[in-house]
Amino acid sequence: MNNILEVKNLQVSYHTYAGEVKAVRGVDFSVSEGETLAIVGESGCGKTVSAKAVMGLIQTPGVIKEGSEINYGGKNLVAQPESEWEKYRGGECAMIFQDALAALNPTLSVGKQIAENLIIHRNCNKREAMEKAVELLEKVGIPEADKRVKQYPHEFSGGMRQRVMIAIALACNPKIIIADEPTTALDVTIQAQILELLKELQKELKTSIILITHDLGVVADMADQIAVMYSGKIIEKGSGRDIFYHPRHPYTWSLLNAVPRLDGDRKKNLVSIEGTPPDLLLELKGCPFVERCAHCMNICTRQAPPTFTFENEHRATCWLHHEKVQGEYPFETGGALCVEKA
Repeated sequence: MNNILEVKNLQVSYHTYAGEVKAVRGVDFSVSEGETLAIVGESGCGKTVSAKAVMGLIQTPGVIKEGSEINYGGKNLVAQPESEWEKYRGGECAMIFQDALAALNPTLSVGKQIAENLIIHRNCNKREAMEKAVELLEKVGIPEADKRVKQYPHEFSGGMRQRVMIAIALACNPKIIIADEPTTALDVTIQAQILELLKELQKELKTSIILITHDLGVVADMADQIAVMYSGKIIEKGSGRDIFYHPRHPYTWSLLNAVPRLDGDRKKNLVSIEGTPPDLLLELKGCPFVERCAHCMNICTRQAPPTFTFENEHRATCWLHHEKVQGEYPFETGGALCVEKA
């Protein structure tokens, strides 16, 4: 399957009074047509910064560093003028932001906010754009769309505002949708509805989705590929089945093990990952997970691990897979979230 988007050696830094914060440190990933790629990890690991870079939304004091590539339509967008970004952003690639109330303009009706995208990217007149806005609100499941198109964001519930965000993203039939924590602050029932809506629309429109989340439970039934980020790097990448049933990095296993499950012992304490991520102001000499890893070796503190490749293009960056490491694999597969099926 051909890749519709390829990101290579993406590096994003923020220049602050304290120094250069290297938020994203050489990230590589690709997305195929109709595929869902989930990027998961703790807060501050670089997920959202990577998504904003792909959308061309990095602003001063942030900068996409030289050597980074965001390849779409045969072009490296990083090297293109702003006019190319404007055609791509909203028209070819759209973003669903995590806080719909903050992302939506409180002074404009939701209909006008949807129509704006159509007027800019599809050259619709105002009447055509508003008619299309009603259709889009109906498509994302908002009742009485012809009336609600005239209402303002504060008149909608959290789940309905998120549906409006999806309608804005879908307005120009983009080939890629970036969903940045699309279910944040929503209750479990509404979360399930939003995810199901995204899956239905993806199937209908054959849109590729990049799903940004810290919750592995969200991606379990949705992601084709999963990239696990830590301290600005992708430390493991593979299919959903590989990541959930055969994790190859201690951090991935720790994330899985930290997810509560319904069939577990209710009296057992919830699992957390001890310690804190490294300071991104500092140069990382060894493995970034070294201070929190129960399986740390001397080499881990001195030298960054190479990337090892397993079956089905499953990759992990961890010294435990080096041929000189003796003994059995030091942690069970599947974490607390999975039970291997026969």
